Amino acid sequence: MASEKSTGRTEGLARRGVAEALGTALLLATVVGSGIMGERLAGGNIAIALLANTLATGAALVALILTFGPISGAHFNPVVTLADAWQGGLRGAAIPVYIVAQVLGAFAGVAAANLMFGNPAFFISRHVRAGGGQMFSEFIATFGLLAVIRGCARRRSDAVPFAVGAYITAAYWFTASTSFANPAVTLARAFSDTFAGIRPEDVPGFVLMQVAGAAAATLLFRWLVPSLPADAAAVVVPHPERDAEVRKIQPS
Repeated sequence: MASEKSTGRTEGLARRGVAEALGTALLLATVVGSGIMGERLAGGNIAIALLANTLATGAALVALILTFGPISGAHFNPVVTLADAWQGGLRGAAIPVYIVAQVLGAFAGVAAANLMFGNPAFFISRHVRAGGGQMFSEFIATFGLLAVIRGCARRRSDAVPFAVGAYITAAYWFTASTSFANPAVTLARAFSDTFAGIRPEDVPGFVLMQVAGAAAATLLFRWLVPSLPADAAAVVVPHPERDAEVRKIQPS
């Protein structure tokens, strides 16, 4: 019986890992692919290219969170996973599985987008994203993303897909960095020398500010809404399979 339960938990974690990898891959294919398409069709008008990139990304986020949320929670983002773990929503082996799946999925999505448009699967970006304004933008973008997730998850978890999609759509325009807000996304986009790319040397600063922004938002919402740790399993949207597994291993 114990062996059967262990096997079931392993299979469940594998399904959640695949959901995170596939969802992140489709997200990156959207971000990079729509950036390439937008730039090619915009005739040099960067604002039009960014608008196309923005609308595609926001729409894809809503669809992907609705699709994969009931399986894995639809994190697609290492800082969301770490914040969820910090609040008690994820435990043990699930944490590295989610993060590895997200990073691998991000690279798969970038490769797919590059190949669809006739580029090499991976080629180093030369898109400069440096300076204090860009770094601060990533702090604000990630802080806002985690605030939206934490604020909606407690009582309006069904609204999270739409809130996240709307926030990222807006953050593309009100931040100087166009709101990467995701370490896996940032790392993978360094391997696409296209509209959505980022130079590898600019990646560490972005990731550092993303982690800082996520930590700040998580700490703030622990104070604003003290009951959030008890509700952490609802992030990003409820995923009954994971919650059932957690209940099995918790002492009664």
